[in-house]
Amino acid sequence: MTAPPATRFAVAVPRAERLDRFLADQLQLSRTTTARLIAEGGVLVDGVKARASLEPERGALIDVTFPERPLRPVTPSDIPLVVVYEDDDLAVVDKPAGMVVHPAPGHWEGTLVNALAARGLRLAGGAEARPGIVHRLDKDTSGLLVVAKTEKAHEKLGAAMAARRIQRRYAALAWGHLGAEERRIEAALARNPADRKRMAIVAEGGRRAVTRVRAVARGGVADLCRAALETGRTHQIRVHLQSIGHPVVGDAVYGASAHRRGDVTRAEAESLERSIPRQALHAAWLALPHPRTGESLQLRSEWPDDLRAGLAIALHDTDLLAHPRPLEYLGFFEPGGGVERT
Repeated sequence: MTAPPATRFAVAVPRAERLDRFLADQLQLSRTTTARLIAEGGVLVDGVKARASLEPERGALIDVTFPERPLRPVTPSDIPLVVVYEDDDLAVVDKPAGMVVHPAPGHWEGTLVNALAARGLRLAGGAEARPGIVHRLDKDTSGLLVVAKTEKAHEKLGAAMAARRIQRRYAALAWGHLGAEERRIEAALARNPADRKRMAIVAEGGRRAVTRVRAVARGGVADLCRAALETGRTHQIRVHLQSIGHPVVGDAVYGASAHRRGDVTRAEAESLERSIPRQALHAAWLALPHPRTGESLQLRSEWPDDLRAGLAIALHDTDLLAHPRPLEYLGFFEPGGGVERT
């Protein structure tokens, strides 16, 4: 196996952060990797070898050439997976919570890519150690994720993603009450300079991010909401919901201490928190044009079992514990749908 080909892009923001950090974010690589690329002379800014500390300005043309070096082989991991759709071009997987999408330092085995390899699924396209990956989900976010099985499919799906022809809707439990009307949140995101593992809303230098969110079912201290992505940035839904005062329930990074706000009942909120083992965020609906035929594919994933108790507590409805299709029942998949509950 060889490294990915060279890539070229222009800076769109007035002034980017330092080059090694900027490339790590834009190319979804580790900062160690981008620093090594720069040190080896593999990065040119306007045709000139650049330093890692350079802060490129709007319009700067960046060329990145990946060295020809063997790639680390993907080790198959025999992990059960739910594949909701598959043909010769692509597969759509219902990723469980707790699973990293692709191998990376600290997670060379046990990832979604390793599990797909164990199933004999041949993936193609994508960057180093990420064959077939078109988009990602956070480790503790569950739900639908599409992977490409051919180079052409990866190219077509990547173009569809960039053109916003792939639609993704997430189900989430969010603290407080969002109201009946859809809210459009537009706030640029970038790495938090104080903690590079976190994202933050920034006035300059960030990447455009847009989320549309509305309540589907009203609960006591939290609502079930539907969040639709217009862009797909790291931690986008989690940061955007936090920014409007309605963080995702169970989010240890962006939602800590939400139950201490004055507008919630402490005992009920603490009961809800105890029932939620991770962030209550699930990629429940995916629509995309088939990369070969152009046919529209629409796929659903129901609310996951590990979050059922939390949903029942939040919405004051124990019948949801045994309901086979709680999201469908609550109107999540209906355009503008939803059930008013108190």
